[in-house]
Amino acid sequence: MNVLDLFRLDGKVAVVTGGGRGLGQQIAQAFVEAGASVVLASRRVAQCEKVRDELVAKGGDARAYQLDVTSLESVQDVVERTVDAFGHIDILVNNSGASWGASALEMPYDAWQKVIQTNLTGTFLMSQAVGRQMMAQGGGKMINIASVAGLRGSDPDALDAVGYNASKGGIVTLTKDLAVKWAPHGIYVNAIAPGFFPTKMTRDVLANGYDRIIAETPLRRVGSDRDLQGAALYFASAASDFTTGQILAVDGGSLAR
Repeated sequence: MNVLDLFRLDGKVAVVTGGGRGLGQQIAQAFVEAGASVVLASRRVAQCEKVRDELVAKGGDARAYQLDVTSLESVQDVVERTVDAFGHIDILVNNSGASWGASALEMPYDAWQKVIQTNLTGTFLMSQAVGRQMMAQGGGKMINIASVAGLRGSDPDALDAVGYNASKGGIVTLTKDLAVKWAPHGIYVNAIAPGFFPTKMTRDVLANGYDRIIAETPLRRVGSDRDLQGAALYFASAASDFTTGQILAVDGGSLAR
């Protein structure tokens, strides 16, 4: 076997939540290029359908399903539809997310609930439902999208979003805990902690603090449309078969400061 074969995903089926734009779209594209079939799932299914059509036009195998990660019924529906279509789920990427900019003293309770429910509870519900399927089939790979914001406190002049930071910190610990609990069943659980990438969620933050963010990033740039793909492919493929419970920062070196 050539070492590059370790990164192939031929015959694998991946579910990518929040796959209709941003980081989810980037990851889905990488998986299709590596040979996987991909299910794109989010509340805004029209965006997933658009990405699906683009991937299929390039020769990929992709589906688009409606998903609300805060709803048990919706989560189970996506899992069942995926298994009905393909027979198995080999990879799960928990990427759906929400944020709310406000100081800790002014954070509205409803906004806090929305962010925690979407980011942390949604990650758990998807992991639980797909975990049952993976356990029944003998294993699989889970990739949670955390954030460097979940690994440290944030300067409020750059990012003042306490609910987002707390939810991503919860995802970091959830990743480690599930990795320990599910390793005997062949289920790998790892996380990627991105730095700043230009997405809809970060648009306002980058617009208001771009120069400061760049100055605090050793590589002096934000992430590109390809910068998350290698990390995601590593965690999804056989290349990571002795790696679980890890958090990989893809952040231009910001955590190294």
